[in-house]
Amino acid sequence: MKGRIMIKKIIVVMSFFFFSITAYADTIKVGILHSLSGTMAISETTLKDTMLMLIDEQNEKGGILGKKLEAVVVDPASDWPLFAEKARELITVNDVDVMFGCWTSVSRKSVLPVIEELNGLLFYPVQYEGEESSKNVFYTGAAPNQQAIPATDYYLEELGIEKFALLGTDYVYPRTTNKILNQYLIDKGIPESDIFVNYTPFGHSDWSKIVADVVALGADGKKVGVISTINGDANIGFYKELAAAGVNAEDIPVVAFSVGEEELSGLDTTNLVGHLAAWNYFQSAESDLNTAFIKNWKSTMGPERVTNDPMEAHVIGFNMYVKAVEKAGTTDVDAVREAMYGITVPNLTGGTAEMLPNHHLSKPVLIGEILEDGQFDIISQTTEVPGDAWTDHLVESAVLTSDWQSLGCGMYNTSTSSCVQLKSNY
Repeated sequence: MKGRIMIKKIIVVMSFFFFSITAYADTIKVGILHSLSGTMAISETTLKDTMLMLIDEQNEKGGILGKKLEAVVVDPASDWPLFAEKARELITVNDVDVMFGCWTSVSRKSVLPVIEELNGLLFYPVQYEGEESSKNVFYTGAAPNQQAIPATDYYLEELGIEKFALLGTDYVYPRTTNKILNQYLIDKGIPESDIFVNYTPFGHSDWSKIVADVVALGADGKKVGVISTINGDANIGFYKELAAAGVNAEDIPVVAFSVGEEELSGLDTTNLVGHLAAWNYFQSAESDLNTAFIKNWKSTMGPERVTNDPMEAHVIGFNMYVKAVEKAGTTDVDAVREAMYGITVPNLTGGTAEMLPNHHLSKPVLIGEILEDGQFDIISQTTEVPGDAWTDHLVESAVLTSDWQSLGCGMYNTSTSSCVQLKSNY
């Protein structure tokens, strides 16, 4: 009798075990690869929170293909090699179907060889330098022609800037973006001697000399403007030093590509009023969809929490992923990739985002002035601009195009009609 009872117990335990394994396997696993500690946590923690909210909302709708979504969160801790390790862990150990993550280009480039080797899928939500197109990445942030170039045009055409200080954090995104902008400015007739370029490490805090050098640029009476690709918490010290030096937006305007509402929420903005940022979204954008999104975000995360551009990029990328999986009828990476092309979803500024064959989006370009409350007054907005994987402003890139749908190539040389394989050994 005891033997029969024991057997029944074993059967019940094993049944529960196999049911648990089946239930666990019967979810769509979403890897979240954002720094929750270190210098980039100031920007990336909010993106983790955004993904958790989107996943919860989708599960309330019934999930995708009848399956619930399961968030798998890791912390690469602003450590670029660790991003690669965590990406490999997400794919090989956690068996995720897709990843949303990275902020800096160096973190993305660390991940790139891993996901190409393992055929993973990454949605990358932050503005970047372009000059890349991987079949395993969908770039939902801005390419240079959707942020850096329009911001420079605004400086030239609207503000009459004659001298440029290109200040950036010392890694691939600022260096490549400034290489493009330097050539663009020269082509626009700005002498190279009127372009000052400076790079500082992540977390840099002593800005006194650099700000003094920028101020000195205007000693000849020419109008000076700063184009900032400074990333992470180094922005805090930079803007504080500007204020300490008595520099305001009328004297020397700053347009930033990595400072949004989230970064400003930790700053005293009194002396920053009038400085600029170029993005594809601001919380102040007026649309019914944006109003609903902000209301839901604040009710979920707290009334003090703000929204920003990379959050919208995650919203767009996530909604596109949902539609692509439903269209493909599977989470298989190759099938989802094919289903992504041409998918459209509303953006939060009132327009429509479309996924292009080069794995970039069509996005509007917005320029905003910093207000005292840490929000932005939108002073310029375009219609949707198609993102370019390869810039027209560098000789070596002007002949390249990306078309994964028709050509099956992210680096197609139009002059030789051949596909070049981009090496991933960064």
